[in-house]
Amino acid sequence: MKILKVSELVSIKRSIETGTSEQLDVVKKIIAEIRTRGDEALREFTEKLDRVHLSSFSVTEKEIEAAYQQVDEHFISIVREAVENIRTFHEKQLRPSWMTTEENGTVLGQKITPLDSVGVYVPGGTAAYPSSVLMNVIPAKVAGVKRIVMVSPPDDQGKLPAAVLVAAKEAGVKEIFKVGGAQAIAALAYGTETITSVDKITGPGNIFVALAKREVFGDVDIDMIAGPSEIAILADDTARADEVAADLLSQAEHDPRACSVLVTPSIALAEEVAIEVEKQLELLPRKDIAARSIADYGAIYVTADIEEAVETVNQLAPEHLEIITENAIELLGKIRHAGAIFIGRYSSEPVGDYFAGPNHVLPTNGTARFSSPLNVDDFQKKSSVIIYSEKALTENGAKIAEFARMEGLEAHARAVEIRLKNDGKLSLS
Repeated sequence: MKILKVSELVSIKRSIETGTSEQLDVVKKIIAEIRTRGDEALREFTEKLDRVHLSSFSVTEKEIEAAYQQVDEHFISIVREAVENIRTFHEKQLRPSWMTTEENGTVLGQKITPLDSVGVYVPGGTAAYPSSVLMNVIPAKVAGVKRIVMVSPPDDQGKLPAAVLVAAKEAGVKEIFKVGGAQAIAALAYGTETITSVDKITGPGNIFVALAKREVFGDVDIDMIAGPSEIAILADDTARADEVAADLLSQAEHDPRACSVLVTPSIALAEEVAIEVEKQLELLPRKDIAARSIADYGAIYVTADIEEAVETVNQLAPEHLEIITENAIELLGKIRHAGAIFIGRYSSEPVGDYFAGPNHVLPTNGTARFSSPLNVDDFQKKSSVIIYSEKALTENGAKIAEFARMEGLEAHARAVEIRLKNDGKLSLS
């Protein structure tokens, strides 16, 4: 693993998800075709890009039943326990609507309403991701979303992974379609004869999915533009090199563009981890992917002290941050920017990916500076409630009218004053 300046690493991470002009042109063409020709175009793109002809995009109950026969009971029990952990965590995020009454009789408040419909994109390709199903669907369910649609690219046999279908069933998804890529995002945003459009799209995908989500944003809402996975590990000489290396590789195996970084004030740990990474790489089934990730986006940054290490992490604003130091909990208050923070030796990043309960859909590419993990709020909207009293309008009407006239909006001012006039509280010339 190489040593980079922090500024170089930040530059790398923030440039890789912009896409090329050629990729954007492809995405725009796909979206336009789906909007114009619906299922016909969806079928053509599925045949061209996924190399399979589908007579129907819908996943049937029979396919779901078959999926349960293909996975063992122990895995199903693990999924059910994970569902419960994730649901329990997200239920704590629920906020009620509220109202307050002022002394003058005015009532002000906020009404919280779940979205009507959400589309969840589950990536396929090099791996199956049942965990993505759970992390996107469960907070939507907890929020009260009634209609959840799942899309995922089929394999060359026209099937979805059994584990993904089992996770979808356990999470309560009713509509599942075998479509992927930019064409799936377009179908969710604008609808086809088979797929009814939704109000929001969540879930990660490749660069074409990311660009498509960016293009449809505004017609529908999206969760975020998710980039490749990333991890930063803040560690001192109390950390075990083999465990740190394993955690770095846990993200490197996701994608050739995934980013794994060790930040440490210990040169001894840095050298040991570099050796361990190379040693463990040789034993990984996804060695080729992980090796490219480590070569292109892996780094070890040795700092002068722990304070510089903390500031380095805050500059990176990583998706995942592990703190493996003496008295690690004491550093938590100094961390300003990270999607998820894993504290202590036993809090390995995969604990959060699958089972602990917090959401693993996290801000990437430095966007943890201003954004948060996927949560229940992402599946609800808020409406302000204003019940202004007669007394309040009498007391404040003139001020409101004056404010409106300052902005040059005479009709606004008159809309207030006409009520005061009708109630005998104001004379209008």
